[in-house]
Amino acid sequence: MLKFEQQKTHNMKRILLTLSVIVLFMSVSYAQKYAYVNTEYILENIPAYQAAQEQLDNLSMQYQRELEGIQAELEKMYNDFRAESVLLSDEMKRRREDVIVTKEKEFRSLQQRYFGREGELFQRRQSLVKPIQDDIFNAIQEIAAAGNYAVIFDAAGGVNMIYTDPRYNLSDQVLEKLGYKLN
Repeated sequence: MLKFEQQKTHNMKRILLTLSVIVLFMSVSYAQKYAYVNTEYILENIPAYQAAQEQLDNLSMQYQRELEGIQAELEKMYNDFRAESVLLSDEMKRRREDVIVTKEKEFRSLQQRYFGREGELFQRRQSLVKPIQDDIFNAIQEIAAAGNYAVIFDAAGGVNMIYTDPRYNLSDQVLEKLGYKLN
């Protein structure tokens, strides 16, 4: 009987301890401040970002036109080869095939150089856009530290927020921190 009483007391203490921890965590989480920003909105209101995007779009179109020209040239070479192949000797066929294969390699190499993971367009984007993004991140960090925010969400893109109270939207504060005045 004594062992049963001790076990009952022990279980009661565990339950009280568990409840205390739950209450503590709930009170800590209620004390936390949360806010959100919309980085798309912020970027739309930064003229340097708009100029960078326009520059990147123009460069991308220029690269794309160049590649489309090479691709059209390749198609013509291939179609001409198919049409003339019955008239060509084996040696001439091999030479023409070699020229086409070399041109295809040039095309893929140029495509990679322009649009690849570390390509010219990516590097240009890094040099134009990354400093702006870094400034935004730093401004958000400063606002978070000054306002004692535990978490600041980004409402742009993939975050699904069903409801957001506008008073917790810090996007305009970020723009002001970056030196942009809104209408």
